[in-house]
Amino acid sequence: MKLRYIILVTVTALVLVLDQLTKVYVDKSMALHSSITVIEGFFNITYLRNKGAAFGILADSVYRLPFFLLVSSVAVLVILVVIKRLREDQKLSAVSLSLILSGALGNLIDRVRLGEVIDFLDVHWQGHHWPAFNIADSAICVGVFLLAVEMLMEERRERKNTPPSVVL
Repeated sequence: MKLRYIILVTVTALVLVLDQLTKVYVDKSMALHSSITVIEGFFNITYLRNKGAAFGILADSVYRLPFFLLVSSVAVLVILVVIKRLREDQKLSAVSLSLILSGALGNLIDRVRLGEVIDFLDVHWQGHHWPAFNIADSAICVGVFLLAVEMLMEERRERKNTPPSVVL
């Protein structure tokens, strides 16, 4: 089996299991909107449900569920096609895309199962509050960051290996 598929299956399975287990645990052990302080003045576990996308975007739209199901499904298919086309030396790209895929699938499972996403990671500092998020959201953000790093490194490698053009 090719390394990129081993990475895909391993990363996706680990992140999906962690994401779903934490969401089920929060759902079963906490009341909606309740909060547990983990680091005073910085980090809480707060049980929320988000009908929209990041920051509650489209939360009140009648088209939100079909839209999110369609976008998530297309994203999953595109990621699978891109992973299939990766070179064997593009391990970081495989990890990045697997993180994004697992995050998309984790939130897709919530939307299909509940019609909304369970969020519980609550970061705040000196009156500034970041919207609550979950493991799937974190995986997507880390995956996008790593993919950007990999793209910059790939561009640098290509420039290094391309001979300078001659101007006439």
